[in-house]
Amino acid sequence: MYHKSIKAYTSQNLQAEMAVADPYRVIQLMLQGGIERLSQAKGAIERKDYEGKSIAISKSLAIINGLQDSLDLSYGEIPENLFSLYEYMKSRLFDASRDMSSEPIDEVAILLGTIKSAWDSIPVDERARALSQQASL
Repeated sequence: MYHKSIKAYTSQNLQAEMAVADPYRVIQLMLQGGIERLSQAKGAIERKDYEGKSIAISKSLAIINGLQDSLDLSYGEIPENLFSLYEYMKSRLFDASRDMSSEPIDEVAILLGTIKSAWDSIPVDERARALSQQASL
């Protein structure tokens, strides 16, 4: 009972934060959510919880699809490379699901963690500049 209450609160809190977040924060939350879902998937595989594994991997894939959809490929090489990397991550998650293996999940978690670290290190003034440029479009 207690666990369900915390889960419901967390979900509502996240939804509220996403509703008012700027695009930078939305991506940050998506990356964090992806890493959390991967951890859940790995735990489910270790427990041989097939349903839990499927749910967590499906949510991870949905987040990665969302990250892909957020890319503006007109900016050239960097978003194109990220798009390809996200495709690779999805392929590895399909491998993990099919083989009930946590190794591909670990690999994807490291990749997402690296992207999140880079994203988190964007200076505040650069974020503000990007938001003002976006608002002027």
